[in-house]
Amino acid sequence: MSEELAKYMQNFINHLTNSVELNPEDINKILDFITVKKYTKGDIILNAGDFSNDYYFVEQGVIRSYTIDDNGKEHIIQFGTENWIISDRNSSLCKKEAKFYVQAIEDSTIVMLNDELSALIQSLNPKYIEKQMILLQNHVRHMQDRINSLLSDSAKARYLGFIKLYPNITARVPQWMIASYLGITPESLSRVRKDIASNG
Repeated sequence: MSEELAKYMQNFINHLTNSVELNPEDINKILDFITVKKYTKGDIILNAGDFSNDYYFVEQGVIRSYTIDDNGKEHIIQFGTENWIISDRNSSLCKKEAKFYVQAIEDSTIVMLNDELSALIQSLNPKYIEKQMILLQNHVRHMQDRINSLLSDSAKARYLGFIKLYPNITARVPQWMIASYLGITPESLSRVRKDIASNG
């Protein structure tokens, strides 16, 4: 089964290879253990209020995490494309109700990561946790930068930061979702895009 699965798990295998030094036998042990799920565009992967131990590694596709306010308006927290990991840490880490929804924007293949899988990988190479801590610190730094941008940057600066962070996503997601992520209206995003196209 591992050889067949490996054909479709190259991004995840590369993630493991870049995270820790694992031989092919160890990789096969992990592939035998993992759960892979396929979602159709529009499918909800996680509902706010649910409980999940999983982190979602995007093997293929695009997903998003978002909240819905009391007026029914969506606010996008994060996008995830190939090689990104998205989770609701309130649920996966703190074991409480999820605060965010997670949804597939494209047909997506997701590797379900969890504590048991992490324990297996760590048993094969103890350096894995150290590498994961570095990824976590980078994630925290990114979220701090995002908060600062939302509080202080112009709409144009936010959009330029967005396309730098997600260079290949603008043609893959609806513009209203990008506007939601940036905290601006779709009309404002349209003006920003026209300004950049005209003036750089």
